[in-house]
Amino acid sequence: MDARIDPAAALGISLGDAHVIRNAGASAADALRSIVISQQLLGTQEVVLIKHTGCGMLTFTNDDARALVEKNLGGEAAREVEGLDFLPFPDLEEAVRRDVRFLRESKVISKEVVVSGWVYEVESGKVRQVV
Repeated sequence: MDARIDPAAALGISLGDAHVIRNAGASAADALRSIVISQQLLGTQEVVLIKHTGCGMLTFTNDDARALVEKNLGGEAAREVEGLDFLPFPDLEEAVRRDVRFLRESKVISKEVVVSGWVYEVESGKVRQVV
């Protein structure tokens, strides 16, 4: 989701080479619907999950997010997000490993689909494999 990152430029891919699914924190659980559509309807054979350094998801908790909603939007809005998991994470590499494990263990992702996890280093522009 980070506007500082151009996936095509960062990964050296051309338009049409990949389905790019973006969301806050590069959450596999949040992207599952799109991944299933990409795989089942469009034939995707590989999932490359990439999180990045300096991610805002490292900076807050669910309680922090809910409190901010209440402060900025009021009690009614706060009640609406009461049970919502904003999917923050305190450890970048562990979050990559957890999301890759989630996808590999999912019954809706074919076992033939290759799933890997990476970290894009915003500071250097380099991508490194975690799993």
